[in-house]
Amino acid sequence: MGFEELLDQVGGFGPFQLRNVVLLALPRILMPMHFLLPIFLAAVPAHRCALPDTPVNFSHQDTWLEAYLPREPDGSLSSCLRFTYPQVLPNTTLWGERQSRGEQQGETSTVPCPQGWEYDHSEFSSTIATEWDLVCEQKGLNRAISTFFFAGVMVGAVAFGYLSDRFGRRRLLLVAYVSTLAMGLASAASVSYIMFAIIRTLTGTALAGFTIIVMPLELEWLDVEHRTVAGVLSSTFWTGGVMLLALVGYLIRDWRWLLLTVTLPCVPGILSLWWVPESARWLLTQGRLEEAHRYLLCCARLNGRPVGEDSLSLEELSKVAAAERVVRRPSYLDLFRSPRLRHISLCCMVVWFAVNFSYYGLSLDLSGLGLNVYQTQLLFGAVELPSKVLVYFSVRHAGRRLTAAGTLLGSALAFGTRLLVSSEMVSWSTTLAVIGKGFSEAAFTTVYLFTSELYPTALRQTGMGLTALVGRLGGSLAPLVVLLDGVWLSLPKLTYGGIALLAAGTALLLPETRQAQLPETIQDVERKSAPSSLQEEQMPMKQVHE
Repeated sequence: MGFEELLDQVGGFGPFQLRNVVLLALPRILMPMHFLLPIFLAAVPAHRCALPDTPVNFSHQDTWLEAYLPREPDGSLSSCLRFTYPQVLPNTTLWGERQSRGEQQGETSTVPCPQGWEYDHSEFSSTIATEWDLVCEQKGLNRAISTFFFAGVMVGAVAFGYLSDRFGRRRLLLVAYVSTLAMGLASAASVSYIMFAIIRTLTGTALAGFTIIVMPLELEWLDVEHRTVAGVLSSTFWTGGVMLLALVGYLIRDWRWLLLTVTLPCVPGILSLWWVPESARWLLTQGRLEEAHRYLLCCARLNGRPVGEDSLSLEELSKVAAAERVVRRPSYLDLFRSPRLRHISLCCMVVWFAVNFSYYGLSLDLSGLGLNVYQTQLLFGAVELPSKVLVYFSVRHAGRRLTAAGTLLGSALAFGTRLLVSSEMVSWSTTLAVIGKGFSEAAFTTVYLFTSELYPTALRQTGMGLTALVGRLGGSLAPLVVLLDGVWLSLPKLTYGGIALLAAGTALLLPETRQAQLPETIQDVERKSAPSSLQEEQMPMKQVHE
């Protein structure tokens, strides 16, 4: 008897699994609120060089600014430069007779803001950009905060993927909660940019545990026919987090209080772990039969399934565990030792890089869309809801592979079409950006579900850790690509779209997992020959049809 038959006895979908989905909803809501937090936390409001006080008898503010600030090619006043000497204004005696020779001649040389900057606080009372003057020549440091964060997520993905396969999902989820809470509180108390950057990187490392653990912990308690609906339902909590961030960002305009607000929910999350079960699949692979027996009985009781002692005895569990027990500790090298797993791992790495790269490239840059940052964030969150519906029906009927390829292709086309739209056509650009966001979120949801089904239980967390690592590499590079607009204005969009197009082709090389049971061992994966065509492949295990 395999684990799927065992799960069928205690109930593969019922109140027990629904409770798990609800208990694990909080980390799904918190993830986007932290991942997309730089939209508000690192926002750059309108700013200009700090200037001497306006004379009391001079009421023309615009004229005063024109005397000190040069104009950009588009006609706007410079945000980063000021004239070395104020320009002589016609019909004014503003500077009296104390002008130097250079001032009187009206020299037009410019210098960076020597006295710092003044910021428009109408939209944000405080951000890290205004706190530490991360503008103009220092704007790269502002963008780098997202890169540092995703670099931390990248490292955390490796660590949590390996450790959760070795020490268990539930225990490492507690570590992720406590670490996120501690790092979030510390980063809100940062007194310097360097301190904030270091702690924010460690926060990303802690949050990686949510990314790696939550989905497999849900899937490993679900039967085949309900994995899709539960996976899509769970992903809607991410969308809820995206939309909630827009509301919280609108209500809290100070970056320190905003950071505290999105961190403190970790406290009830820690308490909720009392009711979160460990994966019985994982416990059996580790030979921990008594713990698995206790959780399986709890599952049967909540699902209203009468289970006899004989059918769920320790002797029966030992037979199931004998075929699934890990002979040695999992290693990342195990993902590349066998041909089939090596093929899956390499393809998933490309796909995850592109999904993260395009998603965060679009999500973290809300400029030029004709809406304020709160409206855009809310719209970007709302469009994710219909994308979930698209994924739900598509993965059930077209399959995981074609859905992943199609949504990535849609993202690429949205980026490519925006290249053809002029900057004056703001409404069209906004529409294409929203469509692109919908496709990129659909790709994210599909790939997350797809990858969890490709790897065997013994290596599922390790495989998710590897692909998430590469994905976060894409997420860490995405904010920096925006700086390429200084080379060519269209280069960032071209880069995002090109990478998404490459991944769409790569996704077609992966095996289909629709209607297939989760593989338990490496041998289950290797029984299938490497894909030589794009025809749908069937798992040589027991099939469960809808």
